[in-house]
Formats: sequence, structure tokens, C-alpha cells
Amino acid sequence: MMFPPPMAPAWIWAPLIALALWQGGLLAVEAAGPAPARSLELRGSTFFVKPPWKVDLVSFYTNIWTPNAEYYFTVELDPQAGASLGGLQIEQTRGVDRRFPFFVDRTRAFLGRPRAEGAPVPVQASFDPNLRRFTLTFPEPVPPGSTLTVVLRPWHNPGQSDTYMFEVTAFPAGPNPSPTPLGYGTLRIYDPNMWW
Repeated sequence: MMFPPPMAPAWIWAPLIALALWQGGLLAVEAAGPAPARSLELRGSTFFVKPPWKVDLVSFYTNIWTPNAEYYFTVELDPQAGASLGGLQIEQTRGVDRRFPFFVDRTRAFLGRPRAEGAPVPVQASFDPNLRRFTLTFPEPVPPGSTLTVVLRPWHNPGQSDTYMFEVTAFPAGPNPSPTPLGYGTLRIYDPNMWW
């Protein structure tokens, strides 16, 4: 097999080498242009090369029944993530109140962190109240190297104080995305009457 001359950009010859090394198409590394981001495909599924590994959860209103609360879930994508972020799944796994509702249509996302908001990111959200699970899709996938914050809006905070936990899973953009667990966001909800 002939390879392009050494002066060719890496985004041209790297996929050819990967395909030559893995006969039969078991592993394909596809270049996304001259940028260093690549998507990793294995047996028809898309994976992160360097997946995000944690989530931060912040709320500035933490008393029971507080209206207009916002829950900020922040995820950092490694510059060498290998794939853009195509979606997130956020599921309440702990907390005594499992009935407090959300304004699903007010879900939003942006680049940056809470109180340091950057450009908005389009997001499509759905919520299964029985499973307490949000499914979020980004029509314009979030590129590697970005810090993304998703904002969930409950009608009000839970009506009972407790430690509420939300399991977060990331999905790379691409065919048959392989989920990557990011761990849990923890939110402590307080009853101000318990302090007196």
C-alpha cells in the first residue's frame, strides 16, 4: 500500500494508516478535517477517545419549595475527546421527593460555567417523570475542548430536605453512540425550619 508523502498533513494520512493496520474494517479512525478531533468507530459504534469523566452540579437556591430554582450541570470535554458531545442523560437516582415537576420546555444550555455564561447551545429535551430521567440532544454537537452547562428548571425545589443525586451519562455525536457515565451530581436541599 502506498502512503502519501511525509509532507502531507496528518489529517490525510492518519486515517489511511489506521485502516491499513486494522484489516477488515474492525477499527476506523476518521479525520474531521485538519482539526485534531477525530471520532472513533468500533464495530459500527461511536466512542470518545478521551471521554469526559465528571459532572459538576450547582444550584444557588437550596431550600425546600423554593420557586425559580435552576440546576446547573457542567461537563468539560477534553480537547482530544475524539468526538463531539451529541447528548446527555440525567436521571434522579436518590432523594425522598420523586414527584417535584420540571419546566422541560425551559431547559437550556450554554458554553461556560454558571455565572460565566457564554454562547447559547441549542438543546432538545424530554423528561420521563416515572423514571425521573431527562434525555438531552444537541442538534449542533458540542466540540471537544468545550465546557458545557445544561440548566434544568424545576417548578420549585423538592418539598422535603434530603441529598438528591442525579446520574449523568454522555453520548458522543455519531452513529450508535456508546454511553460514557460521568458519575453523579449531588444537590443538598435544606429545610430552613430545621435550623431553629
